[in-house]
Amino acid sequence: MTAASPAMTQTDASFWNAIAEKYSRDRIADMDSYEATLARVRAHLKPGDRVLELGCGTGSTALRLADAVTHYTGTDIASEMIRIARGKAGGIGNLTFETGVAEDDALAAPASLDAVLSFNHLHLVEDPRATIRAGAAMLKPGGLFMSKTVCMQSSLKMRMLKPLIGVMKALGKAPGTVRFFTTEQYDAMFREAGFELIETGFYAFPRRFVVARKL
Repeated sequence: MTAASPAMTQTDASFWNAIAEKYSRDRIADMDSYEATLARVRAHLKPGDRVLELGCGTGSTALRLADAVTHYTGTDIASEMIRIARGKAGGIGNLTFETGVAEDDALAAPASLDAVLSFNHLHLVEDPRATIRAGAAMLKPGGLFMSKTVCMQSSLKMRMLKPLIGVMKALGKAPGTVRFFTTEQYDAMFREAGFELIETGFYAFPRRFVVARKL
């Protein structure tokens, strides 16, 4: 792993480590949207695929999708999240968990993956464009980057939360990095990184789902 990454700060890692146990016990707020997202992701995965998930948390999604592919690696900046995920994985032979971010050189060889996944993650990294470019570098030509992320700048209600989020950061109740961008800006990040968008949609607006193919 590289010594430092623009996507990872010590503040962010510390925050997610501190809440890892609680996070692992929290229920998914919108189960219908979650199940619909998993169904669409599965529709694009193939049995021979090698997959890497960014920001996997405690591994709940990885556990649901690993049986659809040859090998699935879940990654997260928080070592406590990864510790819990490894405990949940048990003896699943094609599933591994690693601490790291997309820009870490050792996570995957260039052009070695069939799919990169990222759920509720890209608005929480320092430079989402850099993270998408790093994902592109790991993908084979024609490989897929599938992501669902909240585009907070597209929602008036969420834009109004900016001052509150600033206060929560100061109190240690929110991660240090929270990015505001529109749906249009989000889609453009993939095109700028050399992808074509082959599927888009919303699962509980403004949570934007994108399936992007590497050109």
